[in-house]
Amino acid sequence: MRKIILVALSIVFLLTSVIWAAEKEKIAVAADGKTEAAKVSAVAARAPYFLIFDGSGKLLEAVANPYKEAKGGAGTSVVPFLAQKGVTIVVAGEFGANMTQAMKAKGIKEVIFKGTAEEAVKKFLEEKK
Repeated sequence: MRKIILVALSIVFLLTSVIWAAEKEKIAVAADGKTEAAKVSAVAARAPYFLIFDGSGKLLEAVANPYKEAKGGAGTSVVPFLAQKGVTIVVAGEFGANMTQAMKAKGIKEVIFKGTAEEAVKKFLEEKK
């Protein structure tokens, strides 16, 4: 009987931690438009928008990139902006070296993808399973 209870509690704990991790995770897709159908932007730091999804793939918000036309240092400027929004993963066509370094310092993962924002999030979540 004790073993059954321990196994049941272990399963509940595992499922709770998986659900909690998914809720905590936020995915920012560098995008050329404001909708899920928008193309993933070729360069992360210069993307016109960032589409922010929760860990289950639901679009939470579309935010304009305030650093898309910065004279220099767009990558290092946009990382704190995304970190403040709780982003843990960024998807784009490519990342500059400075942005990659800034993301590593903040514990943000990078994912390279070409296609639409919706396809990117769907593929990322499928591969994560």
